[in-house]
Order: sequence, then structure tokens, then C-alpha cells
Amino acid sequence: MSLDAAQTPVHQTPAPQPPDPQIPAILDRLRAAFDSGLTRDLAWRRAQLAALKRMMVENEAEIASALKADLGKPFAEACTAEIDLVSSEAALARKHLGRWSRPQRTRTPLAIQPGKSFIESAPYGVTLIIGAWNYPFQLVLAPLVGAIAAGNCAVIKPSEMAVQSSALLKRLVERYLDPRAFAVVEGDAAVSTALLDQRFDLIFYTGGERVGRIVMAAAARHLTPVVLELGGQNPCIVDETADLTVAARRIVWGRFLNAGQICVAPDHVYVAASVEARLLEELKRAVTAMFGPDPRQSADYGRIINARHAARLQSLLADGRAVTGGQADVDACYVAPTILTDVAADAPVLAEEIFGPILPVLPYQTLDEPLAAINARAPALALYAFTRNKATADRIIAATRSGSATINDAVIFMANPNLPFGGVGASGMGAYHGRYSFEAFSHRRAVLKRGFALDASIRYPPFTPGKLALFRRMA
Repeated sequence: MSLDAAQTPVHQTPAPQPPDPQIPAILDRLRAAFDSGLTRDLAWRRAQLAALKRMMVENEAEIASALKADLGKPFAEACTAEIDLVSSEAALARKHLGRWSRPQRTRTPLAIQPGKSFIESAPYGVTLIIGAWNYPFQLVLAPLVGAIAAGNCAVIKPSEMAVQSSALLKRLVERYLDPRAFAVVEGDAAVSTALLDQRFDLIFYTGGERVGRIVMAAAARHLTPVVLELGGQNPCIVDETADLTVAARRIVWGRFLNAGQICVAPDHVYVAASVEARLLEELKRAVTAMFGPDPRQSADYGRIINARHAARLQSLLADGRAVTGGQADVDACYVAPTILTDVAADAPVLAEEIFGPILPVLPYQTLDEPLAAINARAPALALYAFTRNKATADRIIAATRSGSATINDAVIFMANPNLPFGGVGASGMGAYHGRYSFEAFSHRRAVLKRGFALDASIRYPPFTPGKLALFRRMA
């Protein structure tokens, strides 16, 4: 398939699929592999991580083609946000696996000397990774890096909405990774439900809050730990001291990546009223500079996943006045990059995660106004602020809750593997990327090793007041 980004993507609606009757057999196979000790071997883990990286590099064109078909994803975005990100995560984990997995020595109190105490990173066992359609490769394979590095087996459930990507992912994983330890299960919501009926040792889910609650409820039946990467409305504040040209470029880039279908994009901008008009002009200028006078023809602008989501976004365009964009072609799954102003506080576009190329801009008189509005909502996955004033930046961070906070940029924090990525409250729980992926899929197991010598009687009854006092001092 051509990678010409002006081509309208081929959007397919997958036919409903019955739950895979082989799911219990797949879990039995993976659990047998885990119980055999296969995944605990560091050399095996390194080989799997190397194979995962090789899978992404050797199949770059085919992966980009599938992403183009599903999302109209530009080639540059396919490379940087999917192929390169997964490749670099796998390489990083492989490089540092020995250090990450090394037991951590800790102090042993006098009362239980002689002895050695340490914490080991133990794999959970058989894990389930459920991905989302907006980044069909990244959102299952980046967590898979953590699962592999920590020594787990994994069932991977890609989103059925990204049809071409899901099918390709299954073929590639089966070709490159050890089938004893990893399996890809395709299908719709019925398949996800069938998977959630099974007992896993950890569930990693990326998606929306509503389904996140379903996943957590299913996990509770088996007392299974979860990592939930959800979403919500991500606020952005621009004060009167900000460099408006740079702020506009960075906001536009972050908002319209993947046609706005990204969970950490700024969802709305609060701007100091004194610079609102200037910021709007800079935002318009940035949109034109990046996507041209007709973004529909741009090689760097994607499409909406399907007509249903395009229709949902089209309805939100009426919630304000478009200062740029505002066009939509539902049949072609196209929604123009749109900046809205004159948006009412109770407008639907402010009531939900937009997940599309629409950016409301809201003026404020004092900083108290956006801070109050932000704190009236559930904690965001990401928060952004643009200011030259350090005190203002510090106040915004201190006065709000969010999964992450970035000053004077948007979205780019995702490129730093040394920062944990995750939400708080309704935007999620748990974190991953870099070492944090390894930790997300590891149980911190306490281990104490002692010998049989020096079995002091002071710990055993009967206790005299003096003996008890001495034992308590030693503890």
C-alpha cells in the first residue's frame, strides 16, 4: 500500500467474533512455560528483547503501511511514536536488565542477626496486556517490554478497531517471539470479556475510564493487580509572560499529533485574557505552518479511526467559534485541526476527553480561575503550563494533581524513558516506560536468609521483664 499521506485510509468495521475457545488452552500453555522457569533466565529475556527490537526494525515499512490503513498515520509519526519508541524501550531494557534485576541488599536488624536481607524483583507470572487503537503497536509492545524484562509470560489483546495493525501484530509476534511464553488474541469486546473471565497474575490496560472500571472489577474477582492507563481532560495554561510563538507551536504540535487521538494531548487552553488574541493568531499561524492551507492534503496529518468517532467529533465543532479549521468529512474520517473560542463553560467539548483535533481556548482574568476549574475535575493524565515566571510554574504544580506536569512544552515528556508515565485517580494507576516498565511487571519480594548458628533464646518465651526489655532494644 502506498504511504502517500493524502490518501484516505481504508477503514474497516470488523465483523463480531465469538470468543476464542482456545483461550483457556493458551493460558495453560503460558502458565506451563512460566512454571518451568523458562522466563526467569536473563539470557532468554535478553534474546526476546532483541527479537522484539528486530521485529520493529525489519518490518518498518509493513508496520507503517498498517498504521496508514487504520489511522491515516503519517510515516514520520509511525516511525517516531510507534516503531522507534518500542525499539528504544526494548534496547534500553536489554542494556540495563542485569542491573534492574539484581537483588537489592537492605539492613538486617540486630535482633535477627546473623542474616542477610534483600529485595528481589520477582515476575508476576502470566499477564494480560490490553491495548488501544490510537497507537496500536506502541500501547501493547511498550508494556510488553516490561513484561519480558521482568520475566513474565503475556497474552496480548490488540484493539479490534485498528484492523490491519491487529492482524500484523499477531503475525509478527508469532514469528519473532517465543510462542511458549507469548500469544496474541484478536477479537472484539466479547473476546476481551472472555479473557477477563480468566485468572491472570497482572492486567495492564490502556483505554478509557469506563472500560477501565470494567477491567478493574473483573480483576477484583481474582484479586489480580492492575495497571490502568486511562485519560481525561488535560489542561494547559498560558500566562501573559509566555513566549506565545513558541507556546503556540508546541501546543499545536501536541494537540494535533495523530489527528488529536492521543491521551496526553492538551485538551483545552486557559490563556490570560490580555494575550488571548495574540495567542489565537499564533495558534492559527502554527497550524498553517505545520499542515498547510488545506490540512486534508498534508502528508503530516492523519485521519480519525472510523466514521463513528468522526461524527462524534463533528458534533463537538458546534460548541464554539472556529478561528481555524471547523471542517469535517465523516465518510472520509477527516476532521480539520480546529481551534475553538467562545466556548461555554458547560459545553460538551469541555465535559469529556476530546480525543480528536479540536482545541478550545478559554480566557481567564486571574490564575485562580483555571486552577479552580482544574481542581473541580478529576485529576488529569497530563498538565501543561507556559510561563516565564518560576513562581507561577511552581504554584501551578503545587496547586494541582495530575499524572504528569510539563512546563513550557507539551507531550514531549513522553520521549524521556527516565520519567514514569501514568495517571492518578480517574486518569489511571501505576506507571511505566524505561525502568518503570520493569517495575510495573515485577513484584518486590522480601527475602531473608539465615543460618542455624546463634539461635539466641532471647526471642523465645518465657519472657521476664528484663529479657523483654533487652529484646525490644535489639529490634
